Amino acid sequence: MVVTACAQSPPAVMSNYDRKSELKAFDDSKAGVKGLVDAGVATIPRIFLGHDQIKHDVKLHSSGDSQQYGIPVIDVTGIHEDPGRRAYIADKVRNACEKWGFFQLINHGVPASVMNGMIDGVRRFHEQDTEVKKQFYSRDVTRRFTYNSNFDLYQAPAASWRDTFYCVMAPHRPDREELPAVCRYVLGF
Repeated sequence: MVVTACAQSPPAVMSNYDRKSELKAFDDSKAGVKGLVDAGVATIPRIFLGHDQIKHDVKLHSSGDSQQYGIPVIDVTGIHEDPGRRAYIADKVRNACEKWGFFQLINHGVPASVMNGMIDGVRRFHEQDTEVKKQFYSRDVTRRFTYNSNFDLYQAPAASWRDTFYCVMAPHRPDREELPAVCRYVLGF
């Protein structure tokens, strides 16, 4: 699938553009990015494009032909036994956060079955019918389980092409009923 955005210059694109209304319409739909994809959007909505992206064609490739990038991989073996190793790992994490914004940890002790179960639970949640997910869509940061698209949707210069959910587990665990049925078990309920 290739999605192409308009290649107009920022002044031409922005002259009659009401970003606030487009953001509100997107947020009020409670369908998220997956809702746009499911609806068959052919162009990336402008709320997802920063000024630099509007200047050029933007292409998204879902096939394997796009350039491959190496995600920083950090081995945490020995982090609790050796203070020198701990400092080294902390420096690697800091560097990955500053330069990449994310990284992969290995040898952390979390069983693969737990990680795979969590990924499966997340996938099941996001693949549910939109009407089911809407009951969890919120910008209320006091809720124990929240689903939305971009926590900073109204503040960021461009929205990120993603949907997110988060679950607050501490200091008090949520009630079972506050969690989506499809991922209660994997979240420990």
